[in-house]
Amino acid sequence: MRNLTILAFVTLAACVETDEPTGAEDYATFCAACHGPSGKGDGPAAAGLDKRPADLTRLSMRNGGVFPGTTVMAKIWGYTGLTPGAGDGGSPMPQFGPLLQGELVPYDGSDGIATPTPVRLVQLAEHLRSLQGR
Repeated sequence: MRNLTILAFVTLAACVETDEPTGAEDYATFCAACHGPSGKGDGPAAAGLDKRPADLTRLSMRNGGVFPGTTVMAKIWGYTGLTPGAGDGGSPMPQFGPLLQGELVPYDGSDGIATPTPVRLVQLAEHLRSLQGR
C-alpha cells in the first residue's frame, strides 16, 4: 500500500502545472520585438537597428538543412566567444542567459552530446526549430 501511495504522489506531482513560460511565450517576450512574431526579422524594433535582425525561419536552410541547435542556444545565451563590436558586426543581440536560468535538462543540440541545459533555453530553441521553413 505504501508503494502505491508514493506512486500516486509522484504521478500527481508530475501533473502539477508550473508558471514557467513555454518557448513560444519566451519568444514573444524576448525575441518578437526584433525578429517579428513569425521570426522573419521584421519586428517593430527592427527598424531602429543598424543591422536587420536575422530571419530565424531560415536557420536550418543556411546550415545545410540541419537546425543548428547548439549554435542557436549559444547565441541566445550570449556565449558566442565574441566580444560585442570585435568581429561580430557589433550585434545588438542581448544576452538572455540570466533571464533563462533554471531547471536543467539533458539536451543534445545535434552534436551527439547530451549537456545539462536550462529547460527554458531548450524550449526556446525548440520553438525556433518549429519556425523553420515558414
